[in-house]
Amino acid sequence: MTAPDERPVGTPDELLRVEGLRKTFPGVVALDNVDFDLRRGEVHVLLGENGAGKSTLIKMLSGACRPDRGRILADGREVRIDGAQDAERLGIATIYQEFNLVPDLTVAENIFLGRQPRRFGLVDHRRMREDAQKLLRRVGVHVRPDARVRDLGIARLQMVEIAKALSLNARVLIMDEPTAVLTSEEVDKLFAIVRHLREEGVGIVFITHHLDEIAALGDRVTVLRDGRSVDQVPASTPEDELVRLMVGRSIEQQYPRERPAAGATLLSVRGLTRDGAFHDVSFDVRAGEVVGLAGLVGSGRTEVARAVFGADPYDAGAVDVRGERLARHDVPAAMRAGIGLVPEDRKGQGLVLDASVQENLGLVTLRSASRSGLVDLKGQRAAAARIAEQLDVRMSGLGQHVRTLSGGNQQKVVIGKWLLADTKVLILDEPTRGIDVGAKVEIYQLVNELTASGHAVLMISSDLPEVLGMSDRVLVMAQGRIAGELPAGEATQDAVMALAVSAAPAEHPIPTAPTKEEEGPRGH
Repeated sequence: MTAPDERPVGTPDELLRVEGLRKTFPGVVALDNVDFDLRRGEVHVLLGENGAGKSTLIKMLSGACRPDRGRILADGREVRIDGAQDAERLGIATIYQEFNLVPDLTVAENIFLGRQPRRFGLVDHRRMREDAQKLLRRVGVHVRPDARVRDLGIARLQMVEIAKALSLNARVLIMDEPTAVLTSEEVDKLFAIVRHLREEGVGIVFITHHLDEIAALGDRVTVLRDGRSVDQVPASTPEDELVRLMVGRSIEQQYPRERPAAGATLLSVRGLTRDGAFHDVSFDVRAGEVVGLAGLVGSGRTEVARAVFGADPYDAGAVDVRGERLARHDVPAAMRAGIGLVPEDRKGQGLVLDASVQENLGLVTLRSASRSGLVDLKGQRAAAARIAEQLDVRMSGLGQHVRTLSGGNQQKVVIGKWLLADTKVLILDEPTRGIDVGAKVEIYQLVNELTASGHAVLMISSDLPEVLGMSDRVLVMAQGRIAGELPAGEATQDAVMALAVSAAPAEHPIPTAPTKEEEGPRGH
């Protein structure tokens, strides 16, 4: 892998360097002359829009693909990384957004998968558990080594991935969007672990779309745009400048909400109640409005949205759409009435990842586009092409698998299928989670177009500035109830948080529903 007589280059504390990397795929230049370096004991943030080349770069470093041109240096010497084993030997470990864990195996078995300690030719389970416990203690997570991975929440799964990386004696840890699905409390714990690893001399490549995380955790930032490394700046660089570097232009208004006059009530929810989840929830959403639904994790936001859509049952209350009462727990009825739901987990619940863009866009209208059991494929294709063009979905063609699209373009496809169905009330649950700042603005502009044409939007988001910037009214949930309503002019972060942490009235206590150990981000 390394030329033995090659002279080291770079600084003494430099762990990794790439120079002039280029990688092309059919019809696409993914990387073009990219430079990047990583030092011991630093967090180097890799920043860029979806499609900027971040994923391709980390695949090069982890051995998933090879560059067409350029070179990679480890400890100042040029190396070839032809696969995961080469990366492992160099001390490079990668934690992807989709965890690489086996659900039916234990935590210890996952940490040492393929590298189990042996005694007399047999797996030494006792030593494996003991070694796993030491690693888990090192990352500060309280979980049993013999716990099944399938029983853990998102935050603990991520800690297991970090423990697995440390079991490889990783000197370079690549973290791809590690905070995308974590609560604020879980993010704080993760940051503490990252800082501890930095103090131990581990070099960390940290990929994030959350600009506020950069100054809190990073040391340096390399910005990629259109496959090129455009600049390297300190982590203290102002967010406006980082945005300009990422997208090549200034975004003067991050939340470009246009506020048409509100029209007739399209969605009316009255007294919606489900034992252990939410109680006596009532609100209206009118044509032309964006109503934000804010609250802490566990306040019941997502549960209410799913109940309104018919995905989950409720015990009492009513949902009316344009004056017509909806049957309970009946998704087809909600869809026929004109309600659409963009779920928080777009990959798991909103898309068929191995289907094409065209097939995903046509999911909602498949039944209505069928005659005598036959689908009007020509009509479906024409309609999908129209929506994809309207939303500016960046793809090689309608036949491209949606799995291969960037996060922002995947989200456009999820929204597009509801536009194709002429949905009147669109529920957006975490609509911009995991997508870059440029794609976010495109989603916001799409929301503006929807409301300008008389649609109504109910938007749930854990990003409080997003809720404040894009909502005409903000409903704040606390402990399963609507704690208050704020018009746009009065909705500040302090006002929203004051309501979000308010206690439910004592005369109507909300029972606590049992949850799995360390439940993940669902249940907003």
